[in-house]
Amino acid sequence: MLADDVDHVIGVDTHASEHALCLVDAATQRTADHLTIAASRIGYRRALRLARAHAPGRRVWALEGTGCYGAGLARFLCERGEQVLEVERPRREDARGRLKSDALDAERAARFALAGRAGARPRLRAETRALRGLLIAREGAVLARTAALNELRALLLTTPPELRERLQRLPRAALVEACRRLRSAGDEERAACAFALRSLAGRVRSLHAEADTLERELARRVEALAPSLLARPGIGPVSAAALLVAWSEPGRLRSEAAFARLAGVAPIPANSGTLVRHRLDRGGDRRLNRALHTIILNRRRLDPQTQAYITRRVSEGKSEREAVRCLKRYLARSLFRHLEATPQT
Repeated sequence: MLADDVDHVIGVDTHASEHALCLVDAATQRTADHLTIAASRIGYRRALRLARAHAPGRRVWALEGTGCYGAGLARFLCERGEQVLEVERPRREDARGRLKSDALDAERAARFALAGRAGARPRLRAETRALRGLLIAREGAVLARTAALNELRALLLTTPPELRERLQRLPRAALVEACRRLRSAGDEERAACAFALRSLAGRVRSLHAEADTLERELARRVEALAPSLLARPGIGPVSAAALLVAWSEPGRLRSEAAFARLAGVAPIPANSGTLVRHRLDRGGDRRLNRALHTIILNRRRLDPQTQAYITRRVSEGKSEREAVRCLKRYLARSLFRHLEATPQT
């Protein structure tokens, strides 16, 4: 238990402009003090002075949102030798009908840590933080490209028949190129529709180029950081980057079971009577979960061992979805052990 190893726990509820802190005595589990600081280096220094004055000895910081609002404070504290743990934000549906304030959220974070519900250390490795930024930028470009393409196809349905009949059945790449070459000629409606389609097609092409550029940069960095990961079957640069960002560095996660829980692939029993099954976990890092799912889909197409495993589990009475969930759990174990054992360049 954490209470046996530390004297004080400082829970932090993080926000964009300020953070709420709560100091809890680990032995008595009584709340000692509350504080609100600015989300800036001045506020961070103030929080550290308070901790050194009122929480001497062994202490740990339990932060919510170390990958978002709490990233600056987590980095500041770790650089000064403080022990920092990440605490998952409570689900809002679980708090329905309960009191809510920033001070109570900070105290809840401290008590979650004392109860052993804290997660991993925050991501500190500069290389994986860089990958995270590139992943977010690429994901935004891909989502915006999909939205623009959907808008183009939706607009095409209401264009004059001459345009619609000529463009509607074209595949995506040909459709974008054809729309880019449209001229604003003819009557007012046709000219406006051609202008709008040309604008959307240009947006799709620009976002496609942006996503490709970001993916090439991801591939270059992953190849330099963990080339052995790309050599494993079914793993591309985007999936490899998501794995590296979630794992971050050796020792951040205490075990492969914690990595599976983070990925949302740990089995959750959903038994009823004689039916024994496990349900889907919708928690954890969804980007990491999506990366594992993508790897499994690639291996289902290309890897005979994966195909044979799914066939065997289906013959034993499991559905294909349940077989894939089992594979995700095995894959998480295998990849975690590979990452922990492989020296990172």
